[in-house]
Amino acid sequence: MNLQNDKMLRSPNKESRRFMRTLSRVLRMTVIYVLLVLLAIFLMGPFLWLLSVSLMPGRNIFSTPPAIFPTFIDFDNYVQVWQFMDFPKYMLNTVIITALGVVLNVILASLTGYPLAVFRFKGKNVVFTLLIATMIIPSYTAFIVHYLTIQGLHLGNTYMGVVLPGAVSVFNIFLMRQTFIHIPTDVRDSGKMDGASEFRIWWQLVLPLVKPALAVISLLEAMSFWNSFLWPIVILNDTELYPLAAALTYLNGQFAYNFGWIAAGTMISVLPIIILFLFTQRYYMEGLAGAVKG
Repeated sequence: MNLQNDKMLRSPNKESRRFMRTLSRVLRMTVIYVLLVLLAIFLMGPFLWLLSVSLMPGRNIFSTPPAIFPTFIDFDNYVQVWQFMDFPKYMLNTVIITALGVVLNVILASLTGYPLAVFRFKGKNVVFTLLIATMIIPSYTAFIVHYLTIQGLHLGNTYMGVVLPGAVSVFNIFLMRQTFIHIPTDVRDSGKMDGASEFRIWWQLVLPLVKPALAVISLLEAMSFWNSFLWPIVILNDTELYPLAAALTYLNGQFAYNFGWIAAGTMISVLPIIILFLFTQRYYMEGLAGAVKG
């Protein structure tokens, strides 16, 4: 009888503790999600404000408080800016520059990261350390060197002149090295047993296994080249070759700014990147997770 009473007394206590743990977990997750939502709204504020300005023609952004959400919606800014600028031409320029940049970065980063991860040779760690050390150097400090090099190669005023200085990134090399390290050695050994060359092993056996990392590089470099602004203006003399971000400078008047047009043009220019990210975000997260593990 006493044992039964003890069990009955313990059972409510267990249920109570379980309920309190569940309640504590729910409250903790609620607080976390509320903070994350507030942080997301804060980070999206400039983008939402730009979208709001682009949808409200005639709005003076300095005379009224900034509106995160539009009070009314009108697409006149988009229609007018599309008629004012030759968007298809500048988008084609941007696509060519972006495609060249992405392809070169993927190939060069893969070719550099593979031997640093797989081969054994004297000074490998020194080479890798020197490469990582260059990441502390600001990229804009090399503008003069890049300009003189491109002019010396007679690539000024060309798409390749825009792409070549950014054709390889130390971060991309690091990412590919960390990814290649996790490839099982059996993959390379099986290729050697079949008499495949090292290049064929890299191309046919290893690269298909690192698609998430390649997707990360492609996405990051696509965003970088798509939004490139200063370097194309420096190296391109012919404004007809400008990418879209540089061509948006035409919307800046000499004595006044049409902020609705600027906002609408900017929204048009970033829309392809947003769509690209939405379709590749799964590979992006998988690739970053693999690099962090390494």
